[in-house]
Amino acid sequence: MLLATPIALANDYVRLEPLAPAHADDLRDATVGLERAWYTSVPTNDGVSTEIERRVALAERGEMNPWAIRDVRSGRAVGMTTFCNIDQANRHVEIGYTWIGISAQRTPVNTAAKHLLLSHAFEDCDAIAVEFRTHWHNRQSRAAIERLGARRDGVLRNHKVGPDGLLRDTVVYSILPHEWPGVRRGLEARLSS
Repeated sequence: MLLATPIALANDYVRLEPLAPAHADDLRDATVGLERAWYTSVPTNDGVSTEIERRVALAERGEMNPWAIRDVRSGRAVGMTTFCNIDQANRHVEIGYTWIGISAQRTPVNTAAKHLLLSHAFEDCDAIAVEFRTHWHNRQSRAAIERLGARRDGVLRNHKVGPDGLLRDTVVYSILPHEWPGVRRGLEARLSS
């Protein structure tokens, strides 16, 4: 299967659905109360529809595979995530542009979503590397990526110019196929506890 192919993925905790305008109302509700630090890319309540349109347009060009994250227990979409920087020829992909509303934080939602995305990448799409990137200053994101079992590849210094003109150092992590079984067991243990 191609990394850019839209597909719904589900487990007992979440359903990842190809992102669509129909998710906008739930996602607007999910943005309420989210802290918008300068190093994150969570849309504002008013910006949700524009962000959905942007991600869908990138999907149509094969550059991104975006999902709405639906919490099974509430039935509501509580965030977004994507396969991005898709390099099908080299079977390489990044999981990124993820955000989750407050109601689903510190629940199994993020762990379950990452389990689905990694399973899909390695088991269905035969990926040889799954990458995660985050801002150097986003310590919460770095800690979450490290808890997944991803290994830090390095730091891309002055990697990007942010919307405010400040330079961003990007921390790069990855998981390789031979590491996936151990990462999978760790995720499954966290979900079963």
